Amino acid sequence: MSETTPSSHPRTGADRPLSPHLQIYTPLFTMIMSIVHRITGVGLYFGMVLLALWLMAAASGESYFDRVGGFFGSWVGQILLFGLTWAMLHHMLGGLRHFIWDTAHGLGKFERETLAKATLAGSVILTPVVWIIGYMVR
Repeated sequence: MSETTPSSHPRTGADRPLSPHLQIYTPLFTMIMSIVHRITGVGLYFGMVLLALWLMAAASGESYFDRVGGFFGSWVGQILLFGLTWAMLHHMLGGLRHFIWDTAHGLGKFERETLAKATLAGSVILTPVVWIIGYMVR
């Protein structure tokens, strides 16, 4: 006698509608830059562990500080620090891009693409510039 309504039982199986997923969308440059922005944020989170390690080494004494400095001065440490520098600059420029969008500017298709490309180009160009300046003042 009782008829089941759609709200009484959840739909399962083949009659359930599919939610849009990454496989449905064509990856756009702005979409990829948004994902990279999140990844660099996670990388910077773990980069703070290295900063904390360096600060603890500075507070612990000369031998520990020399050991940590030796790691950061090695080719592995230099590559790691170079990558963290790029991640920091990319994340900062991506944050500026989002700040511009928050002011309701740069929301057109051309402007979105231009800002995303500028974020990538700026981080790639500024990273070696920061390192060159760092080596010059060292």
